Amino acid sequence: MQKPIAIWLLICCALVFAMIVVGGVTRLTDSGLSIVEWQPIVGTMPPITQQDWDVLLEKYRATPQYQQVNKGMSVDEFKSIFWWEYFHRLLGRLIGLVFFIPFVYFLVKKQIDRPLGIKLAGIFVLGGLQGFMGWYMVMSGLVNDPHVSQYRLTAHLGLAFIIFAAMFWVAMGLLSPQPVSQQTDEKIQGLRKFSFGLSLLIFIMILSGGFVAGIRAGMAYNTFPLMNGHLIPPDLFILEPWYRNFFDNITTVQFDHRLIAWTLAFLVPLFWLKSRKVALPGTTRLACNLFLLMLIIQISLGIATLLHVVPIPLAASHQGGAVLLFAASLWVSHRLRLH
Repeated sequence: MQKPIAIWLLICCALVFAMIVVGGVTRLTDSGLSIVEWQPIVGTMPPITQQDWDVLLEKYRATPQYQQVNKGMSVDEFKSIFWWEYFHRLLGRLIGLVFFIPFVYFLVKKQIDRPLGIKLAGIFVLGGLQGFMGWYMVMSGLVNDPHVSQYRLTAHLGLAFIIFAAMFWVAMGLLSPQPVSQQTDEKIQGLRKFSFGLSLLIFIMILSGGFVAGIRAGMAYNTFPLMNGHLIPPDLFILEPWYRNFFDNITTVQFDHRLIAWTLAFLVPLFWLKSRKVALPGTTRLACNLFLLMLIIQISLGIATLLHVVPIPLAASHQGGAVLLFAASLWVSHRLRLH
């Protein structure tokens, strides 16, 4: 009876995937600061009349983004950024309902035991925290600087991936609850540790991508494989104190993101080659193959996004690709955990 719960969680994962992609477009179109109030209930209703639009635009006119970036914006121009943020928030509310209502249903039907209930309740709490984190991020761009804090943006992005990972992992556990075998082969154990390490590294790369997005580091050094002719750019540590460069220096932030990608470009094929030397079931073998394929696609999307100076379709695809690459790594890690 746990298969329906797993399917429900995977549907929630698909919605979180959509949320991350829409969130990326919202950021790329500078739409995130168009709604200046956090109204979880009342904010569900979209503006309908011209008076509704006039009120919203008037509130937006008091923000730094309007005064410093979009001064003189018409109502029609405002609508083009408003709808992305509106749908982003609406999707967040939808995810909350799609998670909460079936959760209560399964509880009432006594299909969720205590350990699983604790895990699902924890995920629900993380979802609520994510809503608060989203508003906390938006608040940073409504004060003086018309851009949200890259620290808050990265925290918001990272929490979304943690929620996705938690639901995906629990769903896989429900679909494959028992070990396939009791092997203790050293090669299997080595692959298992290797795969977990790769999943962690991919998550770190995602966080570094948050800083790239937060300070628009992708708009600079639009060459590959060198960075404007340099293997190692000369201005990596121009800020003081030195550690600020990892978060505030466009050169260093992009260099770090590239460096992690290069590391994965070496380690994931190495992992795949090692997996070929071990007798694995068909599903686990498929997971390993898809992991390698997804890395190739994601790196290709990253390079294309950089070379074309971050066009919205490519950048959104790259952000979506990060979710799929992370999911592939988690699938591999979970499959190897069963052996």
